[in-house]
Amino acid sequence: MPREILPNRRQVRRLTFKVGSLVYTGTLGYYDDGRLGEVFLHCGLSGTDANTVARDSAIAVSFALQHGCTVETIRSAFTRDATGSPEGPLGILFDMLVQESTAE
Repeated sequence: MPREILPNRRQVRRLTFKVGSLVYTGTLGYYDDGRLGEVFLHCGLSGTDANTVARDSAIAVSFALQHGCTVETIRSAFTRDATGSPEGPLGILFDMLVQESTAE
């Protein structure tokens, strides 16, 4: 599937959450029809390995979304612990999104 570019003006949401001692901010951009199309993820420690990994991982997820991969498919690929809880910040962010959508 070719890449579907997001509109220049789009709905954006921010979610802040904590993983261990690190605070992350996820910024989510949406297509006009409400589908998630991009993810930005930042850790409060600019220039650190944790921030670089978070930002680069979010870019890869954004490209997957723009090429037709679903939120649920991406979510199911994230690493989880023995209880099924996500181990990384993107997994936590995507679980938050799914929990919000099922609560509506």
